[in-house]
Amino acid sequence: MRVVLSLGGSVLAPELDPDRVAAYANAIERLVGEGCELGVVVGGGGVARDYIGAARALDANEVQLDQLGIDVTRVNARLLITALGASVDPSPAHDYDEAADAIRRGDVSVMGGVTPGQTTDAVAAALGEFVDADLLVYATGADGIYDADPNVDETAEQFAELTPEELVEVVVPMSRDAGASAPVDLLAAKLIQRAGMRTVVLDGHDPGAVENAVLYGEHSGTDVVPAGGEEPSYWAQR
Repeated sequence: MRVVLSLGGSVLAPELDPDRVAAYANAIERLVGEGCELGVVVGGGGVARDYIGAARALDANEVQLDQLGIDVTRVNARLLITALGASVDPSPAHDYDEAADAIRRGDVSVMGGVTPGQTTDAVAAALGEFVDADLLVYATGADGIYDADPNVDETAEQFAELTPEELVEVVVPMSRDAGASAPVDLLAAKLIQRAGMRTVVLDGHDPGAVENAVLYGEHSGTDVVPAGGEEPSYWAQR
């Protein structure tokens, strides 16, 4: 089973806690041990936002801000690489070709951002499409996709399952609201729709939740299932 994991920086490193990074590394190594081929895309989290805020106060332009954020994602990627064993490509991939080459030779590929104007949400979706992933998993700070921001609206309801087309419809209005934060951004949603890629969005604070989602399809988040899509055959064999 070929899997792309989008690992939010605020999930991997809300603060510099080596035990948390090691726990995720252990989960990834267990997935590899179960026969999964893995690409991991790491976000910048709060550290990236802090740097971007400071740079904005220094009148940096948007491309400079994006480049700064990309640098932070790559530092987070290198931190995770440090915790992984011999099965990982020792340097963060800087583009999709590098990541795909590592995955195809049996290494875990870890990468951050790629280009200004593109979030790591979108990078993960593009990588999943590029390598024909069986499953794309977003390990975020939110337990799935909701019809409103659950941090603001206590009546917000979670979607247990969406089609890629429905995902785009849900994310579009969220992307228009200043300060709104959907667990998956609009470009990522459109790439998922284009690829018809099975996707899971879940709370990634517990690495074990990611393991269960990948190995068994069991989670408390949101499934994004293409119309007529079937469960990965890998799950049926377990």
